[in-house]
Amino acid sequence: MARTLQDAKLDTRAARLRLKRRREPYWRSLSEGLAVGYRKGTKGGTWIARHYSGDLGRRFHAIGTADDVTDADRAHVLSFAQAQEAARKWFAHLARHDRGEVRSGPYTVRECAEEYLGWLNAHRKTGYDARHRVYTHILPPLGDVQCDRLTTAQIQHWLRSLAASPARLRSKKDAKRPNIRQLDKTDPEAIRRRRASANRTLTVLKAALNRAWRDGKIPSDEAWRRVEPFEEVNAARVRYLTVAEARRLLNACDRDFRVLAQAALATGARYGELIALRASDFNPDSGTVHVRTSKSGKGRHIVLNDEGMALFKALAAGKSVNATLLTKADGAPWKPAHQARPMADACKRARIAPQVSFHVLRHTWASLAVMAGAPLIVVARNLGHADTRMVERHYGHLAPSYIADAIRAAAPKFGIKPDRKVVSIEA
Repeated sequence: MARTLQDAKLDTRAARLRLKRRREPYWRSLSEGLAVGYRKGTKGGTWIARHYSGDLGRRFHAIGTADDVTDADRAHVLSFAQAQEAARKWFAHLARHDRGEVRSGPYTVRECAEEYLGWLNAHRKTGYDARHRVYTHILPPLGDVQCDRLTTAQIQHWLRSLAASPARLRSKKDAKRPNIRQLDKTDPEAIRRRRASANRTLTVLKAALNRAWRDGKIPSDEAWRRVEPFEEVNAARVRYLTVAEARRLLNACDRDFRVLAQAALATGARYGELIALRASDFNPDSGTVHVRTSKSGKGRHIVLNDEGMALFKALAAGKSVNATLLTKADGAPWKPAHQARPMADACKRARIAPQVSFHVLRHTWASLAVMAGAPLIVVARNLGHADTRMVERHYGHLAPSYIADAIRAAAPKFGIKPDRKVVSIEA
């Protein structure tokens, strides 16, 4: 948001009272070519905005009455700070007009969100989740609201209502009613999950509004900038498989799905990244797999260990450079969501309880690598993160550390022994 500027002559009504009456307003520059002015009259003054460009010269706009006599109401009577905000709204309107973005109606949240989704589809890989959140949770309550009339209280109320609503489950496109999971308000974990989901939807809304604000389509970001997400809701324990569980799972997989699961455990790559791999993406000389486009829209090279290199050499053997590296047994490609049912069946046969999703194989690679002593920055780069923040959040507690070593060496021992001898079935 643009910073509210100070001016000793214009900040207060007492300071403006000392000014001399004159035809030329007292101007305060906001930025290059943009200014707000105060013209003093016989009974109070008025605010004026001034826009200058080399092509169109000076343009002026009457903003409203100054709060010299009557208290500011943010509509007709404005303080100096409110006059600056109103001037910036007019500057944004002029910018849209000068670019030829003439609209038949107001700029609403619906138009803003749809423009953002279009940008996501062209530049990012996260368009599917954002589209679901926009059309399910954002547009129904907020779609017809004008962006420049959104208020902080309105967004906060929407966020609280979203967190208190039950989760929606996947249902058929032609289903008459959405499939809804009832929210157990006595379960702290259920409440945490709903708040975390609401935070993610708020992130999508803010991203759309921020992009429009940076493009000059919304005059101020103050309304949503003040809205804070729910705190301490992203601390869910990351589920990962032990080596023994991973081996049982692989043994329980169908043959073609087993290869896909092996590739996931060897790379830590996402399902979408794996099914898009071509034979040429594996480099046997460097022992790496090239992910051309990741979730962030950037590519990366995944480093393999000896086991992973042997696996990918076998997968790439005899295939043309453009051939899909991982396919089904009949040669058909894996498609989005095709992994869900084979994964559930394998978990059931391998007695993995509770059942895990395919994405847990990515968590498994990262968790076991961190516990084996791999530096967090190395794990982050292989996973495709720009820095270690995400890795520290989810896996940092698994890393060997000075604190853990010191506690295990020096903490008191009391001769505590279990009452029964229990042997793990994984041993």
